[in-house]
Amino acid sequence: MIGEENTYVLEQFREILTPHKVELFKRIAEDRTRHISIALEDLFHEHNASAVIRSCDCFGIQDLYTIEDKNKYVLQRNIALGSGRWIDLHRFTNKETASSDCINHLRAQGYKIVATSPHANAYTAETLPLEAPVALFFGTERRGLSDEILSIADYHLAIPMYGFTESLNLSVSVAIVLQSLRNRLHQGSIDWKLSPEAQNALQIVWSTRILNGGEALEKQFRTTYFEKEF
Repeated sequence: MIGEENTYVLEQFREILTPHKVELFKRIAEDRTRHISIALEDLFHEHNASAVIRSCDCFGIQDLYTIEDKNKYVLQRNIALGSGRWIDLHRFTNKETASSDCINHLRAQGYKIVATSPHANAYTAETLPLEAPVALFFGTERRGLSDEILSIADYHLAIPMYGFTESLNLSVSVAIVLQSLRNRLHQGSIDWKLSPEAQNALQIVWSTRILNGGEALEKQFRTTYFEKEF
């Protein structure tokens, strides 16, 4: 029933949106994935926070999780370039349990926890197991991930480096890893796409975010659907 309702609601939004927007939403939703998600732990550089959410959008990653135990996740609009409008941001802000809350939530959704670190037995983006959904955790450039996350991760992932500098800029690291993993998804046989129903639901969310009074319109369309059906 909810699938039919969402189909109706999306059709109503498509009567309002421009044909270009309708085609764009449909095409991008088809390439969105929740098989890979990104989690950030206590970032303090707003530039990096903004660049990462932009990378998530560019590589079709729908969900970004933030652990805000010590630092609040803040976006710079001139860096994010509106990407926050298209990404689902999940914030964990409890000062005592932010990390564990985030990890427990992701594991309940079926994700394997992947800690990025120069671990001796770490996978690379080319070898990381992808049969199950993965949530990639990134920490700050200065201190990396907390010991808590490093110790309970299902996998560790490292980016091989060949120079004197031991670390990349955080947003660069995220982009490098996502590019490789997205290529593997496209070339492999894993069912990484959103279901048609989830794609419709996502397009409805995007519609509400770009239209003035979008949420009120959605409520109106759902009321009309209910009255029409009953």
